[in-house]
Amino acid sequence: MIQVYKKQLLWLAVLVPMVMTTLAVAERPKQPRAPGIESPDYVWNEMRGEMLQALRATGDPIRGEISFDVCAGCHGFGAEGEDDGSYPRLAGQHASVLIKQMTDVRAGRRDNPKMYPFAADHVITTQEVADIAVFLAALPVTPDNGKGPGSDLARGEELYRQDCESCHGAIGQGSGAKFYPRVSGQHYEYLLREARMIRDGERRNANPEMVEVIEDYSDADLAIVSDFMSRLPLE
Repeated sequence: MIQVYKKQLLWLAVLVPMVMTTLAVAERPKQPRAPGIESPDYVWNEMRGEMLQALRATGDPIRGEISFDVCAGCHGFGAEGEDDGSYPRLAGQHASVLIKQMTDVRAGRRDNPKMYPFAADHVITTQEVADIAVFLAALPVTPDNGKGPGSDLARGEELYRQDCESCHGAIGQGSGAKFYPRVSGQHYEYLLREARMIRDGERRNANPEMVEVIEDYSDADLAIVSDFMSRLPLE
């Protein structure tokens, strides 16, 4: 009888986590899909819909810190992300860039089914998108981001000055007014992964001008320029 009871407990120990995982997957909302760069009438920085509403909203960083709790499990409580590039550093990013990316994920222009359940409109409101953005933008950017191997920084700088500086700035500061992200302080592995996805057409909310600029870049070129960007000085 004791052995039977032990077996039942063992089965429960195995079965309960499986059931919980199945339920969690079944309840996870599916990300919608909106037209992106593959669409002939796509405008990457078009200010309309929820993006425009969030940009017009007055964000509150105190409320934003509270709302960011749902994001902190992946991005970290200081929004520092991960050195391996699995999650980007959000601290110090322009609020307008953050709003664009969050609303693009919510609309389905940027494919991120892993993030979507945490960013969907039943989890955070449009006002909270604005709140989170201003909270993150005010966080300090630290120099402990993941760096590349540093094997050819001279060539990396040459590529950056030639093709990237006009948008992302001399020291990678980006432009909030033009929705160009800050790249200084960002993790090398994240920069490299996103550059590959943009070049290969896998990031559907990419700037077509950037796609055109890097379409002929080799993997080695992308790695070298990403390495250089990861080492740009912080303001």
